[in-house]
Amino acid sequence: MTKITITDLKQISERNKSTSEKFKASLLVCAGTGCVANKAFIIRDALEKELKEKNLESDYRVIATGCNGFCAQGPLMLVSPEGTLYLNLKLDDVSTIVDEHLINGKPVQDLMYISPVDETRTPKMKDIQFFKQQQLIILRNRGAIDPEQIDDYIGRGGYQALAHALSEMKPNEILNEVKTSGIRGRGGGGFPTGIKWESCISSAKKTDVAPYLVCNADEGDPGAFMDRSIIEADPHSVIEGMAIGAYAIGAKEGFVYIRKEYPLALERLRKAIQQARDYGLLGQKIFDTDFSFDINIHQGAGAFVSGESSALMTAMEGKVGEPHSKYIHTVESGYKGLPTVLNNVETWANIPVIIEKGGKWFSKIGSGDVSESPWKGSSGTKVFSLVGDIANTGLVEVPMGITLEEIVNKIGGGVPEGRQCKAVQTGGPSGGCIPADLLNLPVDFDTLTQAGSMMGSGGLIVMDDSRCMVDVAKYFIDFLVEESCGKCTPCREGLVIIKTILARVTNGLGEPSDLEMLSDISETIKNASLCDLGGSAPNPALSTLKYFKDEYKAHIIDKKCPAGVCKALIQYTISKENCNGCGVCPKHCPEDAISGEKKELHTIDQSKCVKCGICREVCKFDAVEVE
Repeated sequence: MTKITITDLKQISERNKSTSEKFKASLLVCAGTGCVANKAFIIRDALEKELKEKNLESDYRVIATGCNGFCAQGPLMLVSPEGTLYLNLKLDDVSTIVDEHLINGKPVQDLMYISPVDETRTPKMKDIQFFKQQQLIILRNRGAIDPEQIDDYIGRGGYQALAHALSEMKPNEILNEVKTSGIRGRGGGGFPTGIKWESCISSAKKTDVAPYLVCNADEGDPGAFMDRSIIEADPHSVIEGMAIGAYAIGAKEGFVYIRKEYPLALERLRKAIQQARDYGLLGQKIFDTDFSFDINIHQGAGAFVSGESSALMTAMEGKVGEPHSKYIHTVESGYKGLPTVLNNVETWANIPVIIEKGGKWFSKIGSGDVSESPWKGSSGTKVFSLVGDIANTGLVEVPMGITLEEIVNKIGGGVPEGRQCKAVQTGGPSGGCIPADLLNLPVDFDTLTQAGSMMGSGGLIVMDDSRCMVDVAKYFIDFLVEESCGKCTPCREGLVIIKTILARVTNGLGEPSDLEMLSDISETIKNASLCDLGGSAPNPALSTLKYFKDEYKAHIIDKKCPAGVCKALIQYTISKENCNGCGVCPKHCPEDAISGEKKELHTIDQSKCVKCGICREVCKFDAVEVE
């Protein structure tokens, strides 16, 4: 390929539009990791084959896109531009869609979305509640382009912001737009991006060196897949954002630190970087200006702590990923001891839009008045991975300030199977558990922190009333114990103490004094740990202790687990009223602990029962009870 000019961008965009208009419709097959694991590529290939066999290749084209967001309903396909969305596709559905919809003009009702509220069918994607509440800035191209084709990105205005920045703006003007936007880092810390860039520029001038620029794509939170999905769906938005940022701060070289466990994102990122190089959008004298910048990829080894800024820099240098004290920040001494700007995937994907539409436009989205202070307010949108006990799991982008209730009950469709929402855990494993009676809280940096949780990178886990909150706290603390780098004593030793206390409580061995000890140790870890991972690690314990203290007391004083989860505090019995002796539970019991004749009451031998719960799962008559 040859190096393109600003004029070429417009021509490529027009050519892309002209090509699209030749077809009656585009069949956009979601090919994010979730759908690919569910045979999306096989469905794509079958579609192409079916169209070819029925001479429809000139009328319809098949495009494999990145994550569409509606992960629980995949594999899915959008017929564009009409907007019909098909869900939970199987190989046999391909010929049905082609025959009924494309040839006969009758959309297939059975493959459309069913509302969990009134069980009605919704043909159009735009009318599905999951999508209606969202506002797309970061995910502006999700499910709409082929992430492996740079022309598709350019066709939707891609790299125009970079062209505008290099041809019509000075670096300080870009910095001012970013500062005006009020955007705060989306990686978890919420540090004002403009101030970070400004500090790095100042440090680079003092030392007379070119700074580095890094994109953090090392998300290790359980249940989080925001950064991975953005790169899979729209890698060029991140590349363009990084190039604009590099021009603003004077960087010549950048890195994407991405975990090795993201093979599809890694493959698409590599292709996108090479395509950008082929077009001259990375490399020497971009758009024939004096600005040169290139991006390299560094694969992380999977350590959770390497998501912390100083640990990430250390890992990039080939050393053990351990954090450093923050009396010297990475903007002063980061990668190789040089000034370094580190922002995460979401932050970089926002930059082209801020330059295109202006910082003031961006600042009006979200909550709070960012003009008062860069530390006040939460402008823009945030991407969340919505998972757990929720009807619609997936990837959502919403304006800052939206309430948890809107996310859970409107976008997420509420808690299924007639159960009630008990808590929402935000901010990853070191976030906090917010109770259902606080779902009216606005989702922004400051409010979540005040509630004992945090924004974090964007994981949002919904838990229903079958969950034991003491057990939930134990789960996350166990994870953090394993992922702590062990460099500082408060985190290394303190988390083990918390883990021991929680294990004691869930095993029925807790004492009233454990509650005070749990609180004291947690506060010590928060105040004395070396990095933010340790500083936030006690949040699962502190937040559950704050909002669900009655559950702790039930475990300690009554020696009962109200949710029926903690094995040491429960036993399974069979109800005389409901058991009809069907014989299903004995067949599934792995320990042969259930006995009873056909059509007679069954019983459980408590000495053999390991409390696995399988009997309760297979019983269709609600005869197995937890005491």
